Amino acid sequence: MQEAIFGILLSALATGAGAIPILFFTRISSKVKATLLAFASGVMMAATTFSLIPEALKPSNLYVVSAGLLAGTFALNFFESHFTSDKLEIPKLNTQIDRKTLLVIVAITLHNLPEGLSVGVSYGAGAENLGAIIALAIGLQNAPEGFLVAIYLVKQQVSRTKALMIAALTGLVEIVPAIIGYLLASEVKGLVPYGLSFAAGAMLFVIYKELIPDSQEEENERFPTYAFAIGLIAMLGLIQGFGV
Repeated sequence: MQEAIFGILLSALATGAGAIPILFFTRISSKVKATLLAFASGVMMAATTFSLIPEALKPSNLYVVSAGLLAGTFALNFFESHFTSDKLEIPKLNTQIDRKTLLVIVAITLHNLPEGLSVGVSYGAGAENLGAIIALAIGLQNAPEGFLVAIYLVKQQVSRTKALMIAALTGLVEIVPAIIGYLLASEVKGLVPYGLSFAAGAMLFVIYKELIPDSQEEENERFPTYAFAIGLIAMLGLIQGFGV
């Protein structure tokens, strides 16, 4: 149990840890932002297509994954089209964020929920080292996502400290489903492919609809294009290295 708690916390805290570099950026130029967004897009594209979707396919089938992908895409599209306010006020943090930033935060939060469940199920299944490998791999995926959230928030004039806090919260949501997955591994194992494919659909929507277009706003699109490819290759290396 102690090892499982450590692994769950590791993967959950990785999102916030990935956002820590934002504290040291005094200013993010449009060119740097575009390059970072493109790199994060490549990382998340690889994580989605070569990790989330294959992991969802292993215990299920194409019909389950297709349904989850379409449901995730539809959910984010529905959310975006029905959120009519230009700004969302967060009273406790005295902060306002726009629709695009909120969409990114929602997608990454939704993406973290089934990942937390899969970490918990992996530990609860009792297979040697499986839980630790899954927790580490998901933690490595989560780090650039936290930085991505922080970038969007800082560009909204949110303070770097608050941006770090909000990014960390998107990762901490993993803890509850991870504990549920650990305690009820045999009962909830069948839900994992649905959750992972739903998260994949939500992430693909955000990558295509927001991240890639935002990374191409600069006149010189070559650097972001290379950054996208490098991000994708970097995540592929991690996926291959950890076998997930």
